[in-house]
Order: sequence, then C-alpha cells, then structure tokens
Amino acid sequence: MTYGLELLAFAPHPDDAELFCGGLLAKLADAGHRTGIIDLTRGEKSSRGTPEGRAAETAAASKTLGLTLRENLGLPDAGIDPNGDLTALVALLRRLRPELVAVPWEEERHPDHSAASVLLTRALFFAGVQKAADGPAFTPRQVLYYPMRHLGQPTVVIDVSASHPKKMAAVRCYGSQVDPATPGPATLVGSPLSLPALIARDQLYGAQIGVAFGEPYVCRETPGLADPLDHYRRNTFSRPLFFP
Repeated sequence: MTYGLELLAFAPHPDDAELFCGGLLAKLADAGHRTGIIDLTRGEKSSRGTPEGRAAETAAASKTLGLTLRENLGLPDAGIDPNGDLTALVALLRRLRPELVAVPWEEERHPDHSAASVLLTRALFFAGVQKAADGPAFTPRQVLYYPMRHLGQPTVVIDVSASHPKKMAAVRCYGSQVDPATPGPATLVGSPLSLPALIARDQLYGAQIGVAFGEPYVCRETPGLADPLDHYRRNTFSRPLFFP
C-alpha cells in the first residue's frame, strides 16, 4: 500500500477536530509528519459568529497546528445525511491515502456528529472496494474514532502532553465559538466552563496512562502486536494516577 498523509482527521464542523484530536494532530506535525483536516461543513448554522469569520478562525487554527492540508466539503450544516452520497468522500480518501484516519465516534450529542460517524465509516469501507469508484482501492492502516461529548471506554489513550499547549492555542483561535464574551446566545461550547472542562477531560485520560494530558480513541478492530516486548519497551509511562 502506498500512503500519502500520515494523519487525516475528519470534522463535522470547523473546530471539532481541534477540540477532540488537536493534540494528536499537533504531536504528529511537530514530529515532521504530514497532517490534514477535512471539515464536512462550514458551520454556517452556528448560533454565534459568521461563516466568513469562522473561515478566518479555521485558517489561524490550521497554522497553529502545523497542518499540511485543510479542505472543506461544503455539506449542509445541521443536515449531514448518514446515508448520503459517498462519491466525494471515497474520491478524497483515494486521493490523499492517509495512513491514519480520525473520525468522530458514533455516540454523540449533536446529530451532525453521529451522522458524520456513520457516513465516514461507510466511505472508509467503500474506499477499499475496487469497483465502488474510479481509481485504485484504498484502506488506511488504522481508523481512530475520537469521542466528543460522550465519554466511552477508549481502546488507546495517546500522550499529548507536549503538544497540549498548541492544541489549546488552536482551540482558542475559534473565539466566536469558545469565548464566553462573544456576543450571541448562550451555547455549550461557549460556556465559561467549556475550556476548563476540556482541559480536565484531557487530564483525566492522561492520568489513566501516567501523563499530564491524553486523548482517547476507540478502534473498532482489535489492535494486534507483532512484538509485545518491543511495544511496551517503547511505550512505557509512569505509574498511572487513576485506575478506572
């Protein structure tokens, strides 16, 4: 298999990837890997801000994370169809050929988030079916599902301690959404407790593996280890501070 990007994250709305897998994106970019985000919508139905302002915030956040690529598919905000047409998504996956793909986990508060998970899971499957579309079939090495508002039992927790300040800087680029002082109606993400809760969440998962900050990911497939001794030698953390 020939790959392109090392990591490609899909976000239902601009800012979703920053909030819930921004640490991993920054971590890999800092290590010299090629990373990207595909936003499914422009967030035009957001209660606060404007599409034009959101686009400027997205550009600033992308620069902060060190992304190689960012594209927007222009799907309707508040109208992502889990059974929608897969042509554009399959073509995109076959063009970018990412080694790792991050998509929202299916159990979510926002209907667009859960719909995006189903839509993207379908696209990832059919990207690997040769006759489903033009071009050579493609399957990534691993799909990492990122939980958002619903906390589940992760398959893995990734140490993002070193990249966490950069993640939070990218999140704060979306002032129209996360700054409580922004004019407009009250929202969950714009609550004064929203960013402290996000930091506490990352601290909670980090404590499970003995680090300052961690991001949780769910794998549908059972991960395999060819050499468990080598794996644990290279992935040894301090004694966890929290036991589930």
